[in-house]
Amino acid sequence: MSFQDTYDALLARWNAPVEQLELTDEFGTTRVNACGPADGPPVVLLPGHGATSPVWFTVAPELGKDHRVYAVDLIVDAGRSINSGRKPRTPGDLHTWLTNVLDGLGVARAAVCGHSYGSWLALTYAVAEPDRVDRLALIDPTDCYLGLRIPYVLRALPSLVRPSRARTVSFLRWETQGLLVDPEVLELAGLAAEQPSTPFVRTKRPTDEQLGTVAPLVFVAGRSKSHNATRLTQRIATLSPGAIVVPLATATHHSLPSLHADELVPELQKYFN
Repeated sequence: MSFQDTYDALLARWNAPVEQLELTDEFGTTRVNACGPADGPPVVLLPGHGATSPVWFTVAPELGKDHRVYAVDLIVDAGRSINSGRKPRTPGDLHTWLTNVLDGLGVARAAVCGHSYGSWLALTYAVAEPDRVDRLALIDPTDCYLGLRIPYVLRALPSLVRPSRARTVSFLRWETQGLLVDPEVLELAGLAAEQPSTPFVRTKRPTDEQLGTVAPLVFVAGRSKSHNATRLTQRIATLSPGAIVVPLATATHHSLPSLHADELVPELQKYFN
């Protein structure tokens, strides 16, 4: 199937009515897939690089039972958001874009949850715009408390320098270490690698002082190849002492979020409520 067909196929598995919203601002058009009661407390979901918003198919419908869930396609990545205007070049540009998204949705303050690159965006946004973030949840965050492991970066380089479906799928299978990742998740990520998109904004890790201003819920994948889970947990405890850390012993970085909903959802529901 094509990228668009695979995107729709995964979106159809949300097992809930999905409202497909398009918001326009100075950066272009942002696609938001929404579910849940219109008057429910808002939750914003930000995917990892190359994953796109349908990847939340195991999480969004469950959160949508009590919340209004907004899963966003990043303006600097594959998906249905189109950067047809100003190019985001800095973290500050991405924060402006996310503020525009919240304004376009009519949301003054929301719970924000991100995975991987999305967790970096969620965290830095909470630091920059604390009045807009009610609760903050990070799923195996990268470039937040620790940098990426060198072996992980080296293994990812071929799929970043010369993106292709085959290279991306190979990399994801390597990182997930034999776990039964959903075939449509792999297919969408592989096809996303071949889609034209605006280059993602280079991450800048928050300072230790900034990390002390947040107290997020953090899920740590015990088998993640992107960083050392023990060291990440120690850094969170040291720098954000109010944080709640939930270890996911069998998870890898890229088996999240779709494969571990039974562990993610109850904790997110408890935290957001």
